[in-house]
Amino acid sequence: MFLYILFRECRVFSIRKKLFLISLFFLLSATPTSKAQFNFYETDNVRLVYYGELQAYLAAHAVRCFENSYRFHSKHWDYKSKKKMTVLLYDLTDFGNAGATSIPWNSISVAIAPNSYTYETLPANERINWVMNHEMVHVVALDKPSRRDRFFRSIFFGKVSVTADHPVTMLYGYFTSPRRSAPIWFHEGIAVFHETWMAGGLGRALGSYDEMVFRTKVRDGNRFYYPVGLEAEGTKIDFQIGVNSYLYGTRFLSYLAYRHGPESLVNWVNRVEGSKAYFLSQFKKVYGVSLHRMWSEWIDWERRFQKENLELIRKYPITSYINISSGALGSISRAYYDKSDEKLYAAINFPGQIAHISEIDIKSGDIKKICYIKSAALYFVTSLAYDPDSKTLFYTEDHHSWRDIKSINLNTGRSKMLLKDARIGDLVFNATDQSLWGIRHFNGISTLVRIPYPYEEWNQIYSWPYGKDIYDLDISPDGKSISCALAEISGRQSLIMMKTEKLTAGDSTYNVLFDFGNSNPSNFIFSDDGRYLFGSSYYSGVSNIYRFNIEADTMEAVTNSETGFFRPLPVSDDSLIVMNYTGKGFMPVKIANNTIEDINAIKFLGQKIVKKYPLLKDWVIKSPVSINLDTLNSDSGKYYDFSYMKLSSLYPIVEGYKHYTSVGMRVNFTTPIGFHDASMTASYSPSRGLPSDERWHARFDYSYLGWDLSLKYNSADFYDLFGPTKTSRKGYSFGANYKKTLIYDDPRNLGYTIHATGYGGLKRLPDYQNVSASYDRFAAFGGQMNYQYLRASLGAVDYEKGFKSQLISNNYYVNNKLYPRLLSTIDIGFPLPLYHTSFWLRGSAGYSFGERTNSFAYFYFGGFGNNWIDSRAIKRYRQYYSFPGVELNSIAATDYAKIIAELSLPPLRFRQLGFPAFYGIWIRSALFASAITTDFESDNIRQTFCNIGIQVDFRMQLLSHNRLTFSIGFASAFENRQKISDEFMISLKVL
Repeated sequence: MFLYILFRECRVFSIRKKLFLISLFFLLSATPTSKAQFNFYETDNVRLVYYGELQAYLAAHAVRCFENSYRFHSKHWDYKSKKKMTVLLYDLTDFGNAGATSIPWNSISVAIAPNSYTYETLPANERINWVMNHEMVHVVALDKPSRRDRFFRSIFFGKVSVTADHPVTMLYGYFTSPRRSAPIWFHEGIAVFHETWMAGGLGRALGSYDEMVFRTKVRDGNRFYYPVGLEAEGTKIDFQIGVNSYLYGTRFLSYLAYRHGPESLVNWVNRVEGSKAYFLSQFKKVYGVSLHRMWSEWIDWERRFQKENLELIRKYPITSYINISSGALGSISRAYYDKSDEKLYAAINFPGQIAHISEIDIKSGDIKKICYIKSAALYFVTSLAYDPDSKTLFYTEDHHSWRDIKSINLNTGRSKMLLKDARIGDLVFNATDQSLWGIRHFNGISTLVRIPYPYEEWNQIYSWPYGKDIYDLDISPDGKSISCALAEISGRQSLIMMKTEKLTAGDSTYNVLFDFGNSNPSNFIFSDDGRYLFGSSYYSGVSNIYRFNIEADTMEAVTNSETGFFRPLPVSDDSLIVMNYTGKGFMPVKIANNTIEDINAIKFLGQKIVKKYPLLKDWVIKSPVSINLDTLNSDSGKYYDFSYMKLSSLYPIVEGYKHYTSVGMRVNFTTPIGFHDASMTASYSPSRGLPSDERWHARFDYSYLGWDLSLKYNSADFYDLFGPTKTSRKGYSFGANYKKTLIYDDPRNLGYTIHATGYGGLKRLPDYQNVSASYDRFAAFGGQMNYQYLRASLGAVDYEKGFKSQLISNNYYVNNKLYPRLLSTIDIGFPLPLYHTSFWLRGSAGYSFGERTNSFAYFYFGGFGNNWIDSRAIKRYRQYYSFPGVELNSIAATDYAKIIAELSLPPLRFRQLGFPAFYGIWIRSALFASAITTDFESDNIRQTFCNIGIQVDFRMQLLSHNRLTFSIGFASAFENRQKISDEFMISLKVL
């Protein structure tokens, strides 16, 4: 909009002055905003970094949790961190999360928001203590070295981070941290196993959800993935995607513990003298058989075990049901039933489909899409509420950051943003006053809020103290009572009820309706007459539907399920709609509203383990309160990241300079949090084919948040060893780049980049290797505005829908003359009926205002652009400067228009192609055709070219975390309907 106004209001300016104003706009917009202020609290073992005074109330508790967990792991693994660990607290998402790394430094990051307790996929005990217990296992497994590892860390001056700039770091990284080359299921399995038993059995290794997943596989005869298939397919096409790594890893390692003892797991994971570096080799050493054979034994055992559980369940009559939909719907939200038209409204997220709100006809099972959900939650998709009188659905988006509240009117189909970044979910509609109620997550606290009509603001009702969280909110039909689940710091959970009149008057007292112990009271909602609350719980180990009689104060079982029933919805006095768990997700079914007398409890693998190996009871750690911070050497104050910058690694490298090989060294500096990062590279080309002033190469890079600075001298690049695209250049340059995001609303983003670089001694243009520079000293500057709103469904390998646009100003200042160039790109795509198939139109147009006699005034096009070994984008033909079928930079123009039509075909996934160290994941293809017309202002030099081509990509995985993509492509180019040339492309993208 700014640029439109600029051109509209500045008609009296020359085109060149307008281009100058655009560049000036980018420069002025780059003024950095005030930086966030961080504090630290440290002991001898940890440096806790947190945001300002807002999170100060958690600092001491977080340090206690760390020290408590660190003491256990130090003794348990015989481990001591060589350097002080860093723990970062942040509040950038609405649900708890965490991560850990040991490369180059040992660090843990913790999202302090309350966890999502949907379907009891996570335990409800105190989250920071739980996170420390879990993440510390990752640090130990990655960091603890043997003598060999310490040797390589000494010669490389640290643990080497893998970087695409130098693929040899894959080898160095393995030498310094070999256990990073283990799959996710390995790392998460051992972490979940420890988190569970350190909490006395409160965790996923003794979790009802995990039991349900594998019990359902056995009942339905669904596939059990083996290690390669799990990572290649199971974590990509299943509705639970990456969670499958946690499920399989936890289950397999629990089986190993049951069969061979918990000590065997420690022996497998622990890196000690005499242990094997690669996780598979160590497995064979500990267990004496291959991983594949042991995995097969586990699957056989699992089938027998779960059949026994199914027999226990079937000792009492199984609840019958009638399917509403023709198949499972993946993840599903809370549903609402409209009696007037017998429609069910719910949000679903199924592989191959972009998450959306659906209308389901309960008679025919037909499903109609209402609207898409942006950034859907994995299990509950969105928080949904419904006003049947106005036919309005309220829903949340942005579940991986700060949630928005939106509405859509079913009569008009119009959606509306109500509250942006409100961080509110668990929405319910109060029909008596048209208000919305919900639960807000902020700074680690759960707050009950009311949103009065017309939903332009929210009012705080009550904030629970840290350690207590509420979820699964509902409101009675008369608007007088509110029910919800309450999770306490101990992990104990209960169903509670509050009175709205008292709440609005400031009275937050509540009544405990039922104490569920460590089980979730999930999705309890009022019946239409307000007499009952219907919900689900794993009270017997299996998720069944329960009915609480409010007047009689009694809880009664309604179902006996083999797999699990969730989200009950009364549709009449004698029937309910519930969500039935299947191997492909949840399916809406109808059941009778009758109570039953008997339900059998199932057996848990975790129970069998602790019964067989009571030593696990010794793993239970004390409360963090037992840590006396006054006895520790502690310090606190303002945190300045740059002051902790230090050498992280140094290693030899190989690069390419033109057609020659250079050898040298790279040294890296970084900070524990990573705000600051710097590297220096120097290499030498010994070939006598080069002039003496071109044999030395040097580069310095520094980055801080959005800023990037670089200095280059005779710049070299590893990938120049594998032409045809060359980025190495003779001469020197100094450049600065600033990138800023204006809108971060994933997947919708708006941002800009500005850059300025001075060059000297160059013989070729910086961006066009086949074009000579008419002057060897010049400056390049400009900016780029980017907007994108791109989406993909579960299981996709590329974007399948959306819009992307760029406005780019790239200008040269040469010999006291300005050569401005302006171009714009637009990509529009939409999905086709066949899963993971999409069609795209990609257009671009540009204009140069410089003199035609100078090479700096032109755009240049040509070629696929992929090197034989490469690190840049796989589908380079999508770039505005590419034109497969002709030579690189062979089409020159001062103005142009270009269009690409692309059909992206669905991938073919491989389930068992390879072995754990190296395997194939998928192969996909795309067909494209493009046309470009140049130099519209002159009929004499105007040219039009067309091409048609295909590209096939084959994705592979090396040592679990290193991605490789092998691509082949072919294109034919035409001019005036005559074929002029062909191009064949072959490329291997590294990382």
